[in-house]
Amino acid sequence: MSGTARGGRYGSMGAVPTVARWWRTRSDPQRIELYTRWSYYSFLVALPVFLLLAVASDRDTASRGLPLLLAAAVVTTAAALHVTRRGFADRTARPDAVGLAVAVVGGLAAVGTSLAATTDGPSPAVPWVAGLVGAEVLLAVSVVVPTRPLLAGAGVTGLLAGVASALDGNPPLAAAVVGASIALAVASVTVAFRFTVWILDVVVEMDRSRGVQLQLAVAEERLRFARDLHDVMGRNLSAIAVKSQLAGELVRRQRPEAADEVADISRIAEQSLREVRDVVRGYRGTDLAGELAGARSVLRAAGIACTVTGEEAGAALPEPVQVALGWVVREAVTNVLRHSSADECTVTLTGGDPVQLRVENDGVGPEGGAAHGHGLRGLSERLAAASGQLSAGREGDRFVVVARVPVRAVEEVR
Repeated sequence: MSGTARGGRYGSMGAVPTVARWWRTRSDPQRIELYTRWSYYSFLVALPVFLLLAVASDRDTASRGLPLLLAAAVVTTAAALHVTRRGFADRTARPDAVGLAVAVVGGLAAVGTSLAATTDGPSPAVPWVAGLVGAEVLLAVSVVVPTRPLLAGAGVTGLLAGVASALDGNPPLAAAVVGASIALAVASVTVAFRFTVWILDVVVEMDRSRGVQLQLAVAEERLRFARDLHDVMGRNLSAIAVKSQLAGELVRRQRPEAADEVADISRIAEQSLREVRDVVRGYRGTDLAGELAGARSVLRAAGIACTVTGEEAGAALPEPVQVALGWVVREAVTNVLRHSSADECTVTLTGGDPVQLRVENDGVGPEGGAAHGHGLRGLSERLAAASGQLSAGREGDRFVVVARVPVRAVEEVR
Protein backbone atom coordinates (compact mmCIF):
# COMPACT_ATOMS: atom_id res chain seq x y z
CA MET A 1 0.00 0.00 0.00
CA SER A 2 2.80 2.36 0.89
CA GLY A 3 4.61 1.57 -2.33
CA THR A 4 1.51 2.46 -4.34
CA ALA A 5 1.08 5.72 -2.49
CA ARG A 6 4.66 6.72 -3.09
CA GLY A 7 5.13 5.70 -6.69
CA GLY A 8 1.67 5.09 -8.11
CA ARG A 9 -0.23 6.94 -10.76
CA TYR A 10 -0.23 10.17 -8.76
CA GLY A 11 3.56 10.28 -8.38
CA SER A 12 5.50 11.13 -5.28
CA MET A 13 3.78 13.39 -2.80
CA GLY A 14 7.18 14.32 -1.43
CA ALA A 15 8.03 15.97 -4.74
CA VAL A 16 5.36 18.62 -4.29
CA PRO A 17 7.25 21.76 -3.28
CA THR A 18 6.14 23.43 -0.08
CA VAL A 19 5.58 27.15 0.20
CA ALA A 20 8.61 27.47 2.48
CA ARG A 21 10.85 25.69 -0.03
CA TRP A 22 9.49 27.83 -2.86
CA TRP A 23 10.18 30.95 -0.80
CA ARG A 24 13.77 29.85 -0.09
CA THR A 25 14.45 29.46 -3.80
CA ARG A 26 13.89 33.19 -4.33
CA SER A 27 16.66 35.74 -4.01
CA ASP A 28 16.32 38.68 -1.61
CA PRO A 29 15.29 41.15 -4.36
CA GLN A 30 12.72 38.65 -5.64
CA ARG A 31 11.30 38.18 -2.14
CA ILE A 32 10.97 41.91 -1.55
CA GLU A 33 9.43 42.36 -5.00
CA LEU A 34 6.87 39.63 -4.30
CA TYR A 35 6.06 41.09 -0.88
CA THR A 36 5.64 44.60 -2.28
CA ARG A 37 3.61 43.50 -5.28
CA TRP A 38 1.17 41.37 -3.29
CA SER A 39 0.84 43.99 -0.56
CA TYR A 40 -0.44 46.32 -3.27
CA TYR A 41 -2.74 43.72 -4.77
CA SER A 42 -4.20 42.72 -1.39
CA PHE A 43 -4.95 46.29 -0.38
CA LEU A 44 -6.50 47.15 -3.74
CA VAL A 45 -8.70 44.04 -3.78
CA ALA A 46 -9.93 44.94 -0.28
CA LEU A 47 -11.62 48.13 -1.55
CA PRO A 48 -15.10 46.58 -1.98
CA VAL A 49 -14.85 45.20 1.55
CA PHE A 50 -13.91 48.61 2.94
CA LEU A 51 -16.81 50.18 1.05
CA LEU A 52 -19.20 47.64 2.55
CA LEU A 53 -17.94 48.49 6.03
CA ALA A 54 -18.28 52.22 5.34
CA VAL A 55 -21.81 51.90 3.93
CA ALA A 56 -22.99 49.42 6.57
CA SER A 57 -23.47 52.26 9.08
CA ASP A 58 -26.01 53.95 6.81
CA ARG A 59 -29.05 51.81 6.09
CA ASP A 60 -30.40 54.28 3.55
CA THR A 61 -27.28 54.18 1.39
CA ALA A 62 -26.87 50.43 1.84
CA SER A 63 -30.42 49.64 0.76
CA ARG A 64 -30.63 52.00 -2.23
CA GLY A 65 -27.20 52.31 -3.76
CA LEU A 66 -25.31 49.20 -2.69
CA PRO A 67 -25.43 47.27 -6.02
CA LEU A 68 -24.31 50.23 -8.13
CA LEU A 69 -21.77 51.21 -5.49
CA LEU A 70 -20.21 47.75 -5.48
CA ALA A 71 -20.22 47.65 -9.29
CA ALA A 72 -18.37 50.98 -9.43
CA ALA A 73 -15.93 49.74 -6.76
CA VAL A 74 -15.23 46.55 -8.70
CA VAL A 75 -14.55 48.54 -11.88
CA THR A 76 -12.22 50.87 -9.98
CA THR A 77 -10.44 47.91 -8.38
CA ALA A 78 -9.97 46.09 -11.70
CA ALA A 79 -8.59 49.21 -13.37
CA ALA A 80 -6.31 49.95 -10.40
CA LEU A 81 -4.94 46.40 -10.46
CA HIS A 82 -4.23 46.75 -14.17
CA VAL A 83 -2.37 50.03 -13.64
CA THR A 84 -0.39 48.56 -10.73
CA ARG A 85 0.58 45.45 -12.66
CA ARG A 86 1.76 47.54 -15.61
CA GLY A 87 3.74 49.71 -13.22
CA PHE A 88 5.59 46.75 -11.71
CA ALA A 89 6.27 45.38 -15.20
CA ASP A 90 7.93 48.61 -16.35
CA ARG A 91 9.05 50.91 -13.57
CA THR A 92 10.26 53.60 -15.98
CA ALA A 93 6.98 54.03 -17.87
CA ARG A 94 4.17 56.42 -17.04
CA PRO A 95 0.94 55.05 -15.53
CA ASP A 96 -1.31 53.37 -18.08
CA ALA A 97 -3.56 56.18 -19.28
CA VAL A 98 -6.58 54.03 -20.18
CA GLY A 99 -6.54 52.08 -16.94
CA LEU A 100 -6.07 55.26 -14.91
CA ALA A 101 -9.00 56.94 -16.69
CA VAL A 102 -11.25 53.95 -16.01
CA ALA A 103 -10.24 53.93 -12.35
CA VAL A 104 -10.97 57.64 -11.97
CA VAL A 105 -14.35 57.34 -13.72
CA GLY A 106 -15.26 54.33 -11.59
CA GLY A 107 -14.28 56.20 -8.44
CA LEU A 108 -16.34 59.26 -9.36
CA ALA A 109 -19.27 56.97 -10.17
CA ALA A 110 -18.97 55.41 -6.70
CA VAL A 111 -18.98 58.86 -5.06
CA GLY A 112 -21.95 59.96 -7.17
CA THR A 113 -23.85 56.79 -6.34
CA SER A 114 -23.29 57.27 -2.62
CA LEU A 115 -24.51 60.89 -2.88
CA ALA A 116 -27.61 59.90 -4.85
CA ALA A 117 -28.50 57.15 -2.39
CA THR A 118 -28.59 59.43 0.67
CA THR A 119 -31.99 61.15 0.75
CA ASP A 120 -32.70 61.18 4.49
CA GLY A 121 -29.99 63.55 5.70
CA PRO A 122 -26.18 63.55 5.73
CA SER A 123 -24.48 60.17 5.59
CA PRO A 124 -21.04 59.49 7.11
CA ALA A 125 -20.42 56.98 4.33
CA VAL A 126 -20.20 59.57 1.52
CA PRO A 127 -16.85 61.20 2.40
CA TRP A 128 -15.28 57.82 3.19
CA VAL A 129 -16.35 56.44 -0.16
CA ALA A 130 -14.56 59.39 -1.77
CA GLY A 131 -11.48 58.76 0.38
CA LEU A 132 -11.38 55.05 -0.39
CA VAL A 133 -11.65 55.40 -4.15
CA GLY A 134 -9.12 58.23 -4.10
CA ALA A 135 -6.68 56.06 -2.14
CA GLU A 136 -7.28 53.26 -4.62
CA VAL A 137 -6.30 55.45 -7.58
CA LEU A 138 -3.27 56.93 -5.80
CA LEU A 139 -1.98 53.52 -4.76
CA ALA A 140 -2.27 52.27 -8.31
CA VAL A 141 -0.03 55.06 -9.66
CA SER A 142 2.34 55.18 -6.67
CA VAL A 143 4.39 52.35 -8.17
CA VAL A 144 5.86 54.74 -10.75
CA VAL A 145 4.86 58.20 -9.49
CA PRO A 146 7.10 59.98 -6.92
CA THR A 147 5.98 61.17 -3.51
CA ARG A 148 5.20 64.83 -4.13
CA PRO A 149 2.52 64.26 -6.80
CA LEU A 150 1.02 61.60 -4.54
CA LEU A 151 0.76 64.08 -1.67
CA ALA A 152 -0.94 66.51 -4.05
CA GLY A 153 -3.31 63.71 -5.06
CA ALA A 154 -4.07 63.04 -1.38
CA GLY A 155 -4.98 66.72 -1.03
CA VAL A 156 -7.29 66.49 -4.03
CA THR A 157 -8.89 63.37 -2.52
CA GLY A 158 -9.47 65.22 0.76
CA LEU A 159 -10.99 68.14 -1.15
CA LEU A 160 -13.27 65.74 -3.02
CA ALA A 161 -14.33 64.12 0.25
CA GLY A 162 -14.99 67.54 1.83
CA VAL A 163 -17.05 68.70 -1.16
CA ALA A 164 -19.01 65.44 -1.18
CA SER A 165 -19.65 65.83 2.55
CA ALA A 166 -20.85 69.40 2.04
CA LEU A 167 -23.10 68.38 -0.86
CA ASP A 168 -24.52 65.68 1.37
CA GLY A 169 -25.75 68.35 3.77
CA ASN A 170 -23.00 68.62 6.36
CA PRO A 171 -21.99 72.06 7.71
CA PRO A 172 -18.99 73.62 5.93
CA LEU A 173 -16.73 73.38 8.99
CA ALA A 174 -17.59 69.73 9.57
CA ALA A 175 -17.07 68.98 5.87
CA ALA A 176 -13.65 70.70 5.98
CA VAL A 177 -12.59 68.70 9.05
CA VAL A 178 -13.70 65.44 7.42
CA GLY A 179 -11.89 66.33 4.22
CA ALA A 180 -8.67 67.17 6.06
CA SER A 181 -8.86 63.93 8.07
CA ILE A 182 -9.36 61.84 4.95
CA ALA A 183 -6.54 63.69 3.14
CA LEU A 184 -4.18 62.92 6.03
CA ALA A 185 -5.21 59.26 6.13
CA VAL A 186 -4.86 58.82 2.38
CA ALA A 187 -1.48 60.57 2.37
CA SER A 188 -0.18 58.33 5.17
CA VAL A 189 -1.25 55.12 3.48
CA THR A 190 0.00 56.18 0.05
CA VAL A 191 3.40 57.35 1.33
CA ALA A 192 3.82 54.11 3.30
CA PHE A 193 3.25 52.04 0.17
CA ARG A 194 5.48 54.32 -1.87
CA PHE A 195 8.23 53.76 0.73
CA THR A 196 8.07 50.00 0.15
CA VAL A 197 8.57 50.62 -3.59
CA TRP A 198 11.58 52.80 -2.78
CA ILE A 199 13.06 50.01 -0.64
CA LEU A 200 12.54 47.60 -3.55
CA ASP A 201 14.40 49.98 -5.88
CA VAL A 202 17.30 50.26 -3.42
CA VAL A 203 17.61 46.49 -3.01
CA VAL A 204 17.51 45.89 -6.76
CA GLU A 205 20.15 48.55 -7.35
CA MET A 206 22.38 47.07 -4.63
CA ASP A 207 22.05 43.64 -6.21
CA ARG A 208 22.97 45.10 -9.59
CA SER A 209 25.96 46.91 -8.05
CA ARG A 210 27.12 43.67 -6.49
CA GLY A 211 27.16 42.01 -9.90
CA VAL A 212 29.11 44.93 -11.34
CA GLN A 213 31.66 44.67 -8.52
CA LEU A 214 32.21 41.01 -9.29
CA GLN A 215 32.73 41.78 -12.97
CA LEU A 216 35.20 44.52 -12.07
CA ALA A 217 37.14 42.14 -9.81
CA VAL A 218 37.44 39.63 -12.67
CA ALA A 219 38.44 42.38 -15.12
CA GLU A 220 41.06 43.68 -12.71
CA GLU A 221 42.58 40.22 -12.35
CA ARG A 222 42.69 39.78 -16.13
CA LEU A 223 44.33 43.19 -16.47
CA ARG A 224 46.95 42.24 -13.90
CA PHE A 225 47.74 39.05 -15.78
CA ALA A 226 47.96 40.91 -19.09
CA ARG A 227 50.26 43.53 -17.53
CA ASP A 228 52.56 40.89 -16.03
CA LEU A 229 52.69 38.99 -19.32
CA HIS A 230 53.50 42.18 -21.22
CA ASP A 231 56.27 43.12 -18.80
CA VAL A 232 57.83 39.66 -19.07
CA MET A 233 57.52 39.14 -22.82
CA GLY A 234 57.92 42.66 -24.20
CA ARG A 235 61.64 43.05 -23.59
CA ASN A 236 62.52 39.45 -24.46
CA LEU A 237 60.58 39.47 -27.72
CA SER A 238 62.18 42.75 -28.70
CA ALA A 239 65.62 41.26 -27.99
CA ILE A 240 64.77 38.16 -30.04
CA ALA A 241 63.63 40.32 -32.97
CA VAL A 242 66.82 42.42 -32.96
CA LYS A 243 69.12 39.43 -32.57
CA SER A 244 67.27 37.57 -35.34
CA GLN A 245 67.90 40.44 -37.72
CA LEU A 246 71.55 40.56 -36.66
CA ALA A 247 71.95 36.79 -37.05
CA GLY A 248 70.39 36.94 -40.50
CA GLU A 249 72.79 39.66 -41.57
CA LEU A 250 75.76 37.72 -40.18
CA VAL A 251 74.67 34.58 -42.03
CA ARG A 252 74.46 36.50 -45.30
CA ARG A 253 78.00 37.74 -44.71
CA GLN A 254 79.09 34.23 -43.67
CA ARG A 255 80.44 35.49 -40.39
CA PRO A 256 81.11 32.92 -37.62
CA GLU A 257 79.48 35.22 -35.02
CA ALA A 258 76.09 34.19 -36.44
CA ALA A 259 76.21 30.94 -34.48
CA ASP A 260 76.70 32.89 -31.23
CA GLU A 261 73.72 35.10 -32.01
CA VAL A 262 71.50 32.09 -32.79
CA ALA A 263 72.57 30.45 -29.53
CA ASP A 264 71.76 33.70 -27.71
CA ILE A 265 68.31 33.76 -29.35
CA SER A 266 67.71 30.20 -28.14
CA ARG A 267 68.78 31.16 -24.62
CA ILE A 268 66.44 34.17 -24.53
CA ALA A 269 63.53 32.05 -25.87
CA GLU A 270 64.09 29.43 -23.14
CA GLN A 271 64.32 32.15 -20.51
CA SER A 272 61.08 33.68 -21.82
CA LEU A 273 59.36 30.31 -21.62
CA ARG A 274 60.40 29.90 -17.99
CA GLU A 275 59.21 33.41 -17.13
CA VAL A 276 55.86 32.86 -18.84
CA ARG A 277 55.43 29.63 -16.89
CA ASP A 278 56.18 31.52 -13.69
CA VAL A 279 53.55 34.13 -14.55
CA VAL A 280 50.98 31.47 -15.39
CA ARG A 281 51.85 29.54 -12.26
CA GLY A 282 51.34 32.67 -10.19
CA TYR A 283 48.03 33.27 -11.93
CA ARG A 284 46.69 29.72 -11.88
CA GLY A 285 48.55 28.31 -8.92
CA THR A 286 47.12 28.16 -5.44
CA ASP A 287 48.92 29.49 -2.41
CA LEU A 288 46.80 28.93 0.70
CA ALA A 289 47.63 32.26 2.34
CA GLY A 290 47.07 34.09 -0.94
CA GLU A 291 43.78 32.30 -1.58
CA LEU A 292 42.51 33.11 1.92
CA ALA A 293 43.44 36.77 1.51
CA GLY A 294 41.89 36.82 -1.96
CA ALA A 295 38.70 35.17 -0.69
CA ARG A 296 38.36 37.78 2.04
CA SER A 297 38.91 40.62 -0.43
CA VAL A 298 36.58 39.33 -3.16
CA LEU A 299 33.74 38.43 -0.80
CA ARG A 300 33.86 41.76 0.98
CA ALA A 301 33.93 43.56 -2.37
CA ALA A 302 30.74 41.65 -3.22
CA GLY A 303 29.08 42.82 0.00
CA ILE A 304 29.46 39.47 1.80
CA ALA A 305 30.85 39.51 5.33
CA CYS A 306 33.85 37.14 5.41
CA THR A 307 35.51 35.75 8.54
CA VAL A 308 38.74 33.72 8.29
CA THR A 309 40.03 31.90 11.37
CA GLY A 310 43.08 29.67 11.83
CA GLU A 311 44.96 31.34 9.00
CA GLU A 312 48.26 31.08 10.87
CA ALA A 313 47.98 27.27 10.96
CA GLY A 314 48.38 27.10 7.20
CA ALA A 315 51.89 28.58 7.10
CA ALA A 316 53.49 25.42 8.53
CA LEU A 317 51.71 23.00 6.20
CA PRO A 318 53.61 21.20 3.42
CA GLU A 319 53.31 22.78 -0.02
CA PRO A 320 51.12 19.99 -1.51
CA VAL A 321 48.66 20.37 1.36
CA GLN A 322 48.55 24.15 0.90
CA VAL A 323 47.98 23.73 -2.83
CA ALA A 324 45.13 21.26 -2.26
CA LEU A 325 43.44 23.44 0.36
CA GLY A 326 44.00 26.53 -1.79
CA TRP A 327 41.95 24.92 -4.55
CA VAL A 328 39.20 24.20 -2.00
CA VAL A 329 39.09 27.86 -0.95
CA ARG A 330 39.02 29.04 -4.57
CA GLU A 331 36.22 26.68 -5.66
CA ALA A 332 34.14 27.21 -2.51
CA VAL A 333 34.34 31.01 -2.79
CA THR A 334 33.46 30.81 -6.49
CA ASN A 335 30.35 28.79 -5.58
CA VAL A 336 29.36 31.35 -2.94
CA LEU A 337 29.57 34.15 -5.49
CA ARG A 338 27.84 32.33 -8.34
CA HIS A 339 25.27 30.09 -6.71
CA SER A 340 24.09 31.81 -3.53
CA SER A 341 22.70 35.06 -2.20
CA ALA A 342 24.93 34.92 0.85
CA ASP A 343 25.26 37.68 3.42
CA GLU A 344 28.11 36.03 5.31
CA CYS A 345 30.76 33.40 4.74
CA THR A 346 33.05 31.75 7.29
CA VAL A 347 36.36 30.02 6.49
CA THR A 348 37.88 27.97 9.31
CA LEU A 349 41.25 26.20 9.11
CA THR A 350 41.91 23.68 11.87
CA GLY A 351 45.42 22.27 12.29
CA GLY A 352 46.27 18.68 13.10
CA ASP A 353 46.48 15.50 11.11
CA PRO A 354 44.41 15.54 9.04
CA VAL A 355 44.15 19.30 8.66
CA GLN A 356 40.59 20.45 8.11
CA LEU A 357 39.25 23.39 6.10
CA ARG A 358 35.58 24.33 6.53
CA VAL A 359 33.79 26.90 4.35
CA GLU A 360 30.17 27.70 5.14
CA ASN A 361 27.76 30.34 3.93
CA ASP A 362 24.14 31.32 4.26
CA GLY A 363 21.84 32.26 1.38
CA VAL A 364 21.83 28.76 -0.11
CA GLY A 365 20.81 28.79 -3.77
CA PRO A 366 17.69 27.17 -5.21
CA GLU A 367 19.37 23.81 -5.74
CA GLY A 368 21.31 23.76 -2.53
CA GLY A 369 24.70 23.18 -4.13
CA ALA A 370 23.62 20.66 -6.71
CA ALA A 371 24.02 23.24 -9.48
CA HIS A 372 27.78 23.37 -9.01
CA GLY A 373 28.38 19.64 -8.59
CA HIS A 374 30.93 19.49 -11.43
CA GLY A 375 33.28 21.88 -9.68
CA LEU A 376 32.98 19.98 -6.42
CA ARG A 377 33.53 16.70 -8.23
CA GLY A 378 36.75 18.02 -9.75
CA LEU A 379 37.78 19.28 -6.33
CA SER A 380 37.23 15.80 -4.85
CA GLU A 381 39.55 14.38 -7.49
CA ARG A 382 42.25 16.91 -6.63
CA LEU A 383 41.99 16.07 -2.94
CA ALA A 384 42.02 12.34 -3.66
CA ALA A 385 45.42 12.81 -5.31
CA ALA A 386 46.63 14.15 -1.94
CA SER A 387 44.82 11.35 0.00
CA GLY A 388 42.26 13.89 1.13
CA GLN A 389 38.48 13.85 1.40
CA LEU A 390 35.77 16.36 0.56
CA SER A 391 32.19 16.65 1.79
CA ALA A 392 29.66 19.28 0.78
CA GLY A 393 25.96 19.84 1.41
CA ARG A 394 23.27 21.61 3.37
CA GLU A 395 23.36 21.95 7.12
CA GLY A 396 20.09 23.62 7.98
CA ASP A 397 19.91 26.92 6.12
CA ARG A 398 23.65 26.94 5.34
CA PHE A 399 25.84 25.27 2.75
CA VAL A 400 29.03 23.71 4.11
CA VAL A 401 32.15 22.47 2.33
CA VAL A 402 34.61 20.49 4.45
CA ALA A 403 38.01 19.29 3.20
CA ARG A 404 40.37 17.03 5.15
CA VAL A 405 43.95 16.36 4.03
CA PRO A 406 46.34 14.07 5.97
CA VAL A 407 49.63 15.88 6.56
CA ARG A 408 51.77 12.87 7.44
CA ALA A 409 50.77 10.90 4.36
CA VAL A 410 51.71 13.83 2.12
CA GLU A 411 55.09 14.23 3.85
CA GLU A 412 55.83 10.51 3.42
CA VAL A 413 55.06 10.74 -0.29
CA ARG A 414 57.47 13.66 -0.59
